[in-house]
Amino acid sequence: TGYQRRVRAGVTVDANALFDIQVKRIHEYKRQLLNILGVIHRYKTIINTKAEDRKNIVPRVCIFAGKAAPGYWRAKLIIKLINTVGSSINNDDGISNLLKVVFLPDYNVSLAEVIVPASDISQHISTAGTEASGTSNMKFALNAGLILGTWDGANIEIAEEVNAENMFLFGLKPDEVDKARGWGERPISSALADVLKFIQSGAFGEPYDTFKEILDPLWRGNDYYLVGQDFDSYLNAQKTIDATFRDKATWRKKMILTTAGMGKFSSDRTIKEYAEEIWHVKPCKLSPTDAPINTPSKSESHHEETKPDGVKHNESVDTKKSLHNESTVKTVSDKKHE
Repeated sequence: TGYQRRVRAGVTVDANALFDIQVKRIHEYKRQLLNILGVIHRYKTIINTKAEDRKNIVPRVCIFAGKAAPGYWRAKLIIKLINTVGSSINNDDGISNLLKVVFLPDYNVSLAEVIVPASDISQHISTAGTEASGTSNMKFALNAGLILGTWDGANIEIAEEVNAENMFLFGLKPDEVDKARGWGERPISSALADVLKFIQSGAFGEPYDTFKEILDPLWRGNDYYLVGQDFDSYLNAQKTIDATFRDKATWRKKMILTTAGMGKFSSDRTIKEYAEEIWHVKPCKLSPTDAPINTPSKSESHHEETKPDGVKHNESVDTKKSLHNESTVKTVSDKKHE
């Protein structure tokens, strides 16, 4: 199984497995629900595969993280479903390290600094047309993490820069979403029905009614965020990921091309465009008199002065520099307004 490490959530994972990561605010439109239903489908496929054939299965570590708004009950139900499913899968010795599910609590920047560089795949799977932009996909792609995503938000811009062939895109496009919502109730795919029945069976030790509020709309085939509509397309994209991951040369090529194509998303370019197009300001050029302050000599580095109270007071060079810098800043500012 290769090198193993116990991660923060107390789950031992195979570091050679494919790290499949979705970290973002928990919300129905961001579709963590689609992800965990896909995980259940993968789990069901593994346990239905003969032991001798499991050697062909790509091991996965599915990592979730993010927070829900305090009063957002459905989002909290999604978190509970992820943890409920993860607890059962992680304790199933029969599948070994072929699948692990981890929900990392208290997601923050420090945790992101560890998670983002670790990703092989990051998921950005919001319903098409719902994401204003999104920047986490940029962070993952800059760190050579390939994107599994919909035609939504910054995924579209990233595809223009890194080439859609180096991403794993699926699902309805924005102009198809309204039509799909207008179809009314319709039959759901057999794959999704099998997953829902598996939850109903009590396979994860929690009654179906616990999750009834977020799962019942899926049976009708017209859930607002179109999880059911995109489910089969999502599974097909996951199959493509598995096949590509086995081909290490192709996978590495996609990683390199992804990172190489992300230059457009530099903050330098962004700030320059804001300055030119929004703020309408120009760079302030410094004159020779605004050159950096020279480093003081040792004899000047410490000034000792006796005040009338008889106490010796030390004025550090740092204080002098601060005052000098303040004066310089004012000079530059004044010149800018002349």
